[in-house]
Amino acid sequence: MEFSEVVKNRYSCKKFDGRQIEKAQLEAILEAGRLAPTAKNLQEQRVYVIQSEEGLAKIDKATPCRYGAPTVLVVAFDKNNVFVYPGGKRNSGVEDAAIVATHMTLAAYNAGVDSCWLNFFDPDELAKDLGLPENEEILMLLDLGYAAEGTKPLPPHNSRKELSETVSYM
Repeated sequence: MEFSEVVKNRYSCKKFDGRQIEKAQLEAILEAGRLAPTAKNLQEQRVYVIQSEEGLAKIDKATPCRYGAPTVLVVAFDKNNVFVYPGGKRNSGVEDAAIVATHMTLAAYNAGVDSCWLNFFDPDELAKDLGLPENEEILMLLDLGYAAEGTKPLPPHNSRKELSETVSYM
């Protein structure tokens, strides 16, 4: 599939049919995340694959937004292994994990898997429920599966500002 088609056509799926994704698809998605760039190549991302009933119940406790997805990726980062920017005000953890998550989101669509980026949850509570190490911070959840019949993008999906409203040349 052409990259421009992947970027243009992927959308946040809000209803999954419950069928589990194939192992090869999952591995391709995870590999795309592994190959994502990170500051100083620190690769501080941690991705947890949640597919068990027990694990999915913990996701459901944390958010109403699983939408029936049979697989949820928890994307976190190691807070002790980040690049601290000059000036000491910011570090690379959130942005690196976001790049990893974006790579996986696009790879999912390319592999024929629908997805939804979730941020409607308390990351500290979920980390505690999942038993993650204290040095790890959850950035987001990525629902993965196949869209239920009739599911399509929400109406605002194709509404985009003109480039002139978001880009400035200096």
